[in-house]
Amino acid sequence: MMQLGFVTAILPELTLEEVISIGHRIGYRYVEVMCWPPSKADRRYAGVTHLNVADLNEAHIAAIQKKLADSNMAISGLGYYPNCLSHNQEEAEVAVEHLKQVIAAAPRLGLSIVNTFIGRDHTQSVEANWPRMLQTWKPIVDLAEKHGVRIGIENCPMLFTQDEWPGGKNLASSPAIWRRLFAEIASPNLGLNYDPSHLVFQKMDYLKPMRDFIDRIFHVHAKDVRVDQHALDDVGTLAYPNQYHRPKLPGLGDIDWGLFFSVLGDAGYQGPVCVEVEDRAYEASLGDRVASLAQSHRYLSQFVPC
Repeated sequence: MMQLGFVTAILPELTLEEVISIGHRIGYRYVEVMCWPPSKADRRYAGVTHLNVADLNEAHIAAIQKKLADSNMAISGLGYYPNCLSHNQEEAEVAVEHLKQVIAAAPRLGLSIVNTFIGRDHTQSVEANWPRMLQTWKPIVDLAEKHGVRIGIENCPMLFTQDEWPGGKNLASSPAIWRRLFAEIASPNLGLNYDPSHLVFQKMDYLKPMRDFIDRIFHVHAKDVRVDQHALDDVGTLAYPNQYHRPKLPGLGDIDWGLFFSVLGDAGYQGPVCVEVEDRAYEASLGDRVASLAQSHRYLSQFVPC
């Protein structure tokens, strides 16, 4: 049965225990826990460390599991979203090594899902990135298989601002690329962390992939998006996407969530659906961000049992 969770990145100043308490109070059943290495964030919603996998001991694991049990909640997966194919080789190497640590940590917590990006050298074409992608990712997927972990690749193109132009920083942004990826890394442990909002602003069908790739959808993000047509008419699709689209809370954008959950359920998905808050209208304070999680829960509870 599908149940609601949320991505912990929106509450970076709180401890994991505090985040779980908030989720319990609102009525969520899952948290996707952010596992960045402790450091300064290089972009919004990054650099959040609610679980430091490099400093994970048995006492900490027991404390987390007790808190979850007492709160009737669970971890949907561990999240770490760097660029493992960055044109900055040092950045890429650090990302790959930490991702391997996250994968190794998951089974210690009784988990089998790690969510991330494939990455991309944004200065190069898909074809130019492909050999390096295979060289980088085949060993990562082999490691995931060894640990019994499934990797959910979020389908965000990471193409929003000038520093990500022109190619974006995540290859896995379209069904055509997913098909090729799954064919050339033929592992059942590689799949999707599916976010419909990233298809909307690309003018793509966000329902069809749920039918076509249901066996590869390991995890789902619930984030809405509004494409401002008046802005798009002014700047065109060749402009940076942030000039004409806005991430929104579920129900405040262009996605038909009733239809989304109807198709997702009919396709056979029975996993967690985690709200990802990136709506700047709700970011003025911690209280606003907590309120955004409560509002999202109230809205999506129409479609998902709590």
